[in-house]
Amino acid sequence: MLFNDCLHRNNISPRRFLRLSRQIGCCKVIRTRLKRKMTDQSSDALAPPSGTGQFISTPNTKTRRWRAFVAYWILGLCNNYGYVVMLTAASDIIANQSGESTSEENNNNTNHQRNCTYMSTGAILLADILPGLMIKTIAPFLPFFVHIRVIICLLLASAGFISVAYSKTLVISLLGVVLTSFCSGFGEVTYLQYSSFYDKNVVSTWSSGTGGAGVIGALSYSILHSIGMRTSLLVMLIIPALMGISFWIILPRPSEDDIANALDIQKIVNEQELQHPKEAIKKKLSLIPGLLKYMVPFALVYFFEYFINQGMFELIQFENSSLSQAEQYRWFQVTYQIGVFLSRSSVNFFHIKQTWYMTFFQALNLVIFTTEAIYYYIPNFYIVVALVLWEGVLGGSSYVNTYYRITNEVLEENKQFSMAITSFGDSIGITLAGLTAIFAHNSICKLPPP
Repeated sequence: MLFNDCLHRNNISPRRFLRLSRQIGCCKVIRTRLKRKMTDQSSDALAPPSGTGQFISTPNTKTRRWRAFVAYWILGLCNNYGYVVMLTAASDIIANQSGESTSEENNNNTNHQRNCTYMSTGAILLADILPGLMIKTIAPFLPFFVHIRVIICLLLASAGFISVAYSKTLVISLLGVVLTSFCSGFGEVTYLQYSSFYDKNVVSTWSSGTGGAGVIGALSYSILHSIGMRTSLLVMLIIPALMGISFWIILPRPSEDDIANALDIQKIVNEQELQHPKEAIKKKLSLIPGLLKYMVPFALVYFFEYFINQGMFELIQFENSSLSQAEQYRWFQVTYQIGVFLSRSSVNFFHIKQTWYMTFFQALNLVIFTTEAIYYYIPNFYIVVALVLWEGVLGGSSYVNTYYRITNEVLEENKQFSMAITSFGDSIGITLAGLTAIFAHNSICKLPPP
């Protein structure tokens, strides 16, 4: 139905559409299926409703669209929730078992050295991002069997929460972090690929959900932590269950009304990948150079962003503030998550095509935060809070606008792979940020206070 509507709204005849499909490189099998589909459709079905020049959406179509939007918001929330919670939980575990002094204890130090430890949160970040980076590298080249992938994600998320809840050693706790990271990375690749079957605006609701995961995850962990880490993590098992409900119950199944011809194309792509895996991998590799215009600025924004968060936040302190160092750090993190949430929810209001703008401004933020960590020249805590909010806005804008560009600019048969491999960009940026933040953090710690 939507396929016919697209032809009418764009004044394209079936014969012209077939000619265009040859020009953009659609395979012979796809064109054959298109011919069969058009032959089977009656002339009445091809005509728009009388008195109008466009397709009128039925209530059922609107309901399915909104179900997809709601489901993708929940999927984004559930997918990133464990990542946020485990990053916070792992930091607590390592601080307790390493014997490092806390920020409050460090306040008793003399003024001849800085209030910082040599266990940068960049080390925690690496434990929570490297597994996701690995799976994002592999997953785009695997056949797309979405139900199997979702089941794997649910099992990984549940195992991650249970491992940390019942852990008695640091190794088992970090194993839980690793399992959750695998879930987050694999889920992001899978759900972004699957979004090509739906309205392009599901990318914005997914992005909004991932932004909401930062705020909700941080707040819920802080609240539930008062009842004990084990109990709070077991309560959080509701998140994998909610992910399953969202995918299999709330999210409508793909149909021609949702995706026009995308489902037929993807079935053929999957068949070709299984029958000719080497040729399929070669084709995917050939697409990567054309995707660098999305991936490079995306990776740089996240490199700058996480270098600031995991290397500099701990070192920026205001002694004349009513807040302790630990409280200042937590407010930086909460403010950052609010900025990410707002910007990831913004693409339906305004779209930024030139994502290099975010890269430039984030690089400027890197200079400001690094020099502030060294020289303490910003006079007021709330000025830094405003800069942190701006930093989060830039990071979230880069995320949602990058994927939104792909949904609009990439050919349908290449969209799933493009979505998946582009997610590799932010992971490599975060990984490099974690590595460099450790050395930068420790180098600044050795400097005398200004």
